[in-house]
Amino acid sequence: MEIIDILIFVIYMIVMLGVGVYFMRKNEGNDDYYVGGRNMGAWHIGLSVVATDVGGGFSIGLGGLGFAMGLSGSWMLFTGLLGAWLAAVFLIPKVKSNPAFAKFYTFPQIFQYLFNRKVGIVAGIICFVGYLGFTSSQLLAGAKLASGTFEGLDLQMALLVMGVIAVVYTVMGGLKAVIYTDTIQWIILLLGFIFIGLPIAYFHVGGWSEISKTLPSEYFSLTNLTWQDFANWGITILPIWFVGMTLYQRIFASRDVRTAKKAWYIAGVFEWPIMAFMGVSLGVLAKVAFEQGLIAEATEALDPEMGLPILLSHVLPAGIMGLMMSAYFSAVLSTADSCLMAASGNLTTDLFGKWLSRQPEEKSVRFSQLFTLLIGMVALLIAMQMTNVLELMLYSYAFMVSGLLVPILAGLFWNRRNPRAAMASMVLGGGVTAGLAFSGLSLPLDLDANLFGLLASLAVFLLVDNLPKMKQGKISEN
Repeated sequence: MEIIDILIFVIYMIVMLGVGVYFMRKNEGNDDYYVGGRNMGAWHIGLSVVATDVGGGFSIGLGGLGFAMGLSGSWMLFTGLLGAWLAAVFLIPKVKSNPAFAKFYTFPQIFQYLFNRKVGIVAGIICFVGYLGFTSSQLLAGAKLASGTFEGLDLQMALLVMGVIAVVYTVMGGLKAVIYTDTIQWIILLLGFIFIGLPIAYFHVGGWSEISKTLPSEYFSLTNLTWQDFANWGITILPIWFVGMTLYQRIFASRDVRTAKKAWYIAGVFEWPIMAFMGVSLGVLAKVAFEQGLIAEATEALDPEMGLPILLSHVLPAGIMGLMMSAYFSAVLSTADSCLMAASGNLTTDLFGKWLSRQPEEKSVRFSQLFTLLIGMVALLIAMQMTNVLELMLYSYAFMVSGLLVPILAGLFWNRRNPRAAMASMVLGGGVTAGLAFSGLSLPLDLDANLFGLLASLAVFLLVDNLPKMKQGKISEN
């Protein structure tokens, strides 16, 4: 990269840190720090939601899918559209219009209300572990971008740089800083894709005539995937809209039900088709450049997730490169900061809430910032042990979905509020998914471990919830 690119990038990062400092001075308490004062508008919330959900991990992951399978990789985010709109219709009215939830900061507080404190604590632990892994995936995404574009910067050093920047401004500014910077970051990413990345990469590889000659026709088809691919994405991604701590924080931060629903509709459209096709298209162009030998670092073992950043480092002129990298780092930071806030909220509200509630509010916010800093450091250490962004993200999603989906649906929609059933469902569901995912076992029909975790979670919930009725039935027969 040229000096001007580095200068643009550094200025951008300084501005992000400046936003953190500004909101650190503006925040007056935990309402500001964790739920943005509960008065945010639809466009800020909607863009923050899509920036958080798609962000850097899916941006890099979509590029990898486009590189590996072509335009069909866009179906992954179609599940995001479905999830967002289903949540807008069914979940938001249940959560936002319930006066019992009006002062909540976190998703596990709903579990505590529906079941009991012990269930709330277990939900807090599951959320915390899931978002710790998700934060790590975003830092890894940023590091892959940096190491692929900054000459001489290795992955570990890139991780350190990304981690420090993301953690510091999130620690200082809280959710208001996160939401406002997400809006800016998402606009930068969108404009960078539309006006810089796609057109320059397209002409660099020779336009459609060269693209169509270089890649097989299935790369341009929307059916180049198996039903298992779509099912696994749906099972893992669609339900996250009902159990995602970052999403509940934004429901709480919205002005009212109408604002929150509008925000979710906005987020769904931006996920698919807009972001989905732009992300995979850039991955396809990276694949073309790879096949043409235009990427100097190209080898047979090239990581698909590295194809896109390496391509951009080759095709973008000085000055433009700095802008595009700022756009991509915007995506990374927009998700990393939100996941970090979610994990911090779990720790400070759900796990240490009783202790912190006895502290003066100003001191409580300082402890919240300290916890956010410590979580960021742990996430950075985890990221240093991983190599695949999308895999780490989907593991984190799957663990939360299989542990939390069944009891929250049962409590909110079916009025089944048995604490023992909820606890058994969470522990078994999350445990089955985690165990299968990390065991490396070959699963039937190549289905995702999350499906088996969800089935186990549902089965044990129904069993434990109906045990008293079954026992009563036996007593009546006798």
